[in-house]
Amino acid sequence: MRKFFKPGGAFGVECAWFLPKDKIMDQERRRAPRIPFIASAEVLAESAGTRLAARISDISATGCYVDTINPLVDGTAVRLKILTATRVFEAPATVVYSHTHLGMGLMFGEVLPNSQDVLQNWLPAAN
Repeated sequence: MRKFFKPGGAFGVECAWFLPKDKIMDQERRRAPRIPFIASAEVLAESAGTRLAARISDISATGCYVDTINPLVDGTAVRLKILTATRVFEAPATVVYSHTHLGMGLMFGEVLPNSQDVLQNWLPAAN
């Protein structure tokens, strides 16, 4: 929770953040802002051959958050497929952080032009 001092020395709460401290730090380290985005996903851990069916809860130009009760460990290389009713995005990615029983943050690797077009279509236009 962030607290601010009001003029005259009175102490008050003007803005509250309900994110855990580590989540706030994750937000500050990102290179691109994430936007809420709900879609189905398939995550393939290339080295182990593990395939997860999951859900995307937010996305950016450089990564996304995957909701799953069985997140992979940090540093795991994966192949990501995000599916909506009309489009499919595919890219290599790396797990950059995981939250036990909640999900994991992925950073995209090299995104091919077709998938880059899909991603740009999902993201709001830059102002």
